[in-house]
Amino acid sequence: MNDDVERAISRLREQPGKDIWLFGGGVLFRSLLDARLVDAVEVGAIPVLLGEGIPLLPPSGDPIRLRLTGSRVYEKTGTVLLEYADMSRA
Repeated sequence: MNDDVERAISRLREQPGKDIWLFGGGVLFRSLLDARLVDAVEVGAIPVLLGEGIPLLPPSGDPIRLRLTGSRVYEKTGTVLLEYADMSRA
C-alpha cells in the first residue's frame, strides 16, 4: 500500500469526529485491512444470484479473522447486513 495513504488514514483516525467509511474499492480496502487500519466491516448480502462478479477483496496476505458483532434483516428487500469486528482488536 502507498505509505502516503496509510499515513493519511492514520492521521484521520487520530482526529475527533465520526467514523471513516469506505464503499467499494476492494484493492484499497484490502491494503487497509493488511495495515490493520480497519476496526469494523459491514457486509450486505443482497438476494440476487449472479453467475460471476467482482470479488469483495483481492487475495493477499494472511486471512483476517472476524467476529460477528451484529446483524440486521431488511424485510422489504430481503437484504441482510452483517457487522463484524477484527478479532485481533478484541
